[in-house]
Amino acid sequence: MMIKLSLLLIIAIIFNVGSAVYFELNGGQTKCFIEENPKDTTVLGKYILEDITPQQGGYGNQLSLTVKVTDPEKREVLSKTMPSNGRFAFSTQVGGEHKICFSTNTSKWFGPSVKTRLHLELEGGAGANDYEEIAKVEHLTGIEISLRRLNDRVNQIRKEQSYQKGREIVFRNTSESTNARVMWWSIIQLVVLVLTGVWQMKHLKSFFKAKKLV
Repeated sequence: MMIKLSLLLIIAIIFNVGSAVYFELNGGQTKCFIEENPKDTTVLGKYILEDITPQQGGYGNQLSLTVKVTDPEKREVLSKTMPSNGRFAFSTQVGGEHKICFSTNTSKWFGPSVKTRLHLELEGGAGANDYEEIAKVEHLTGIEISLRRLNDRVNQIRKEQSYQKGREIVFRNTSESTNARVMWWSIIQLVVLVLTGVWQMKHLKSFFKAKKLV
């Protein structure tokens, strides 16, 4: 038990749930990607939407970003339009792949569309918590807040382990079901082949008797 706990603590220290990317998001486009998380996980997104075509009369401070999040059951978790710089957050009600889509207000009827670049950073689980704010509100010391952070990361790792174990069970059941179907299909093919062979033998025997060859 102590070895298992120590391993979890080591993983928690080096474990960092987060990713930072940037990509172009032009007018009229919607770009989506998948974020996979276990149940009851808070996901925090920090972003900056940058106008990269100011010489063409960009939107400047009027830029806005629309974020839509749907869960594995196709239910809408978040739908929000925000300014060009900010953050958003949502909590997963079910574990699995969550679809996060982004679009802007930079489409035009005439002329070239405004080009923007979205700088995005996503953090999940313990990484989504603002521990400085928690320390101020709950009056925690540096050691206490470090222990809180470590405990949250250990809990997140356990959630990940439970989620992956559930997926493994589903995959195993699917694999066993597929193997059973393949086995029965092979048996059916064998039976059909044997019956066909027997029928052909009887048919040939009757044919030869009719021709008085036997």
